[in-house]
Amino acid sequence: MNSKVLAILVIAVLSMPALSFAQAKQSTTERVKDNVKESIITTKIKAEYAKDGEVSFRHIHVHTDDKNVVTLSGNAKSRAEMNKAVAIAKKTEGVVTVRNRIKVPPKKAS
Repeated sequence: MNSKVLAILVIAVLSMPALSFAQAKQSTTERVKDNVKESIITTKIKAEYAKDGEVSFRHIHVHTDDKNVVTLSGNAKSRAEMNKAVAIAKKTEGVVTVRNRIKVPPKKAS
């Protein structure tokens, strides 16, 4: 009787890594799909910035997280540029919300 229990325990312990691997593989596939979705959203926004004459796609950075929340950062030349960048990101398909961390330098006194 003890040898049967021991054999079952050994089999159970040895099969745990295989079960973990199967779960990890599935979650890896899901993570890849999420990363692709995030990349697509980021690329769409950057492409719109590149087409737009007012928004600098080089100075405004776009990050999309796994919940499709977009964070904008970097430096804008003006409030108008910042506002346009935020508006473009908000209207992009798939975006849940936009966090604006864009900095606008103060106007120089003349």
